Amino acid sequence: MSIVFNKTKIIATIGPSSNTKDKILELARAGVDIFRLNFSHGTHEQHQQVIDFIRQINQEHQMNLACLQDLQGPKIRIGMVENNGVELQNGQDFAITTEEMTGTSQMVSTVYQYLPKDVKIGETILLDDGKIELKVVNKNDKTVFTKVVYGGTLKSKKGMNLPQTDVSSPSLTEKDTEDLMFGLENNLEWIALSFVRTATDILLLRHIVQQKGKNPKIIAKVERPEAITNIDEIIKVSDGIMVARGDLGVEMDAEVVPILQKMMVEKCKKAAKPVIIATQMMESMITSPRPTRAETNDIANAVVDGADTLMLSAETASGNHPLLVIKSMAKTIQYIEENVNDVYHKNLEPDKESKTFYSDSLIATACNLARQTNAKVIVGMTNSGYTAYRLASHRPEADIYIFTSNKPLMNTLNLVWGVRTLYYDKFVSTDNTFNDIIEILKERGSVKQGDVVIQLASMPIEEKQRTNAIKISVVD
Repeated sequence: MSIVFNKTKIIATIGPSSNTKDKILELARAGVDIFRLNFSHGTHEQHQQVIDFIRQINQEHQMNLACLQDLQGPKIRIGMVENNGVELQNGQDFAITTEEMTGTSQMVSTVYQYLPKDVKIGETILLDDGKIELKVVNKNDKTVFTKVVYGGTLKSKKGMNLPQTDVSSPSLTEKDTEDLMFGLENNLEWIALSFVRTATDILLLRHIVQQKGKNPKIIAKVERPEAITNIDEIIKVSDGIMVARGDLGVEMDAEVVPILQKMMVEKCKKAAKPVIIATQMMESMITSPRPTRAETNDIANAVVDGADTLMLSAETASGNHPLLVIKSMAKTIQYIEENVNDVYHKNLEPDKESKTFYSDSLIATACNLARQTNAKVIVGMTNSGYTAYRLASHRPEADIYIFTSNKPLMNTLNLVWGVRTLYYDKFVSTDNTFNDIIEILKERGSVKQGDVVIQLASMPIEEKQRTNAIKISVVD
């Protein structure tokens, strides 16, 4: 069976609708490149089973599926409420306490002990993804007193957002640390840190990871206003960014989010770091077999903007039609990539102050040559992945093939725009390798007679120094 391979990658969240080996394989064949393990839900035993299925599929079907561990972070929630939900009326008094109790229409509890300390009088509290809005009017050591601005039905365990508050809880909670250790033991390729506010949050996580002798790639989830303020520093110390539009759209005005999305995509492309667009991509398909026109437009715009990866959450985790969701998203991505020229050739100028300026210039030149010669393929060789990230940042129309002897890297790069990886460990001489690679691509059907191939390499090859050579070949 043929496997869908678009340049824009797809992340699918695993859950009750998709957590069997057969379903994971089915989704992978339909176009999923990375599977997200959401540690806000599920046990370690359940996640372990999914990881084992993914590793087995990689081995049995010669795939390079990657795992993304999404840490829960300091998600603030209310406690249990009576009668499976209580009604809040506009203008009524309402309190939130840190003392344990069953919630009523007058007061609910929260496990977030810092709430009375953090919030100030006059600030806004949002409940249930912003559906209910409260204004703080008073507080004491254990309770915050509010006035309901917009009421509604409030159910147990709903989320709480504090858009105007400087939240004091750490980005990495005790639960996150336990989950992180589990992820590191399983050598998961990507780890996403929730509610990042500053670069320090990422540096702390990286320090813990390095102390354990591991090297997963770290994604910063941008979902708070502080992260937008510090976005340049966060991108600098992260391996990638997730635009988490759900919480971001609650914490900030919804109309600002599309502009922020485009800004982050541009900054990440310039930094040659992958960017993931997440939340409400195809939410109607949780129940419907078809997406709305607005959802299809949203996917198309994200592809044109140059997102590396689009992420699905409940659509594949708990929705009724996980396979239809993937097929629909993959079909939209394919159509846009085949018909919209703006997807390609971003022509980024290398940074003259960078230590990698010469390698970056050569990679930029290779992408320009590929455009001018209408090349079918650009080939890079790397053990670190650096060449792959830089090539992808230029968004060439030519297919990107990365040859590497680093097997774990093959899975990691599955998240990066346009990159396909092949295992290769015969780096003897540059000329032999160039010829060998052309033959491999011919055997795979990736190139045919008359196709132009641009190859990047290090000369002499055995030194494995930075990329310093380009070769243009026409396939015999």
